[in-house]
Amino acid sequence: QVQLVESGGGLVQPGGSLKLSCAATVRIFGILHMSWYRQGPGKEREFLARITNGGRANYADSVRGRFTISRDDRKKMAYLQMSGLKPEDTAVYYCNARPQYGDDNSSSWGQGTQVTVSS
Repeated sequence: QVQLVESGGGLVQPGGSLKLSCAATVRIFGILHMSWYRQGPGKEREFLARITNGGRANYADSVRGRFTISRDDRKKMAYLQMSGLKPEDTAVYYCNARPQYGDDNSSSWGQGTQVTVSS
């Protein structure tokens, strides 16, 4: 199983930027699609962005143009660069890993990192 640890969350002002990191403990990082989700207070977990093992990214409408997902296969890391942050971005942010040949049942989750956008 893949172990994931998110970091980089914290308090940021509206309009500010923040970069989240996801460190993967896994034998072969290169087979994984990496994704970011978030869950705000009283809300369902929401898909944000995914980057395939080949480096292709896609985004939810709520963050497209503001957030950028990336990966570093040598470091076995995934990142979420966030800019133009809004109070509604406040949530616990989760990293997800899914093998390219797997399905939802084969995915792994991190523990989450809190992002709070407030003046």
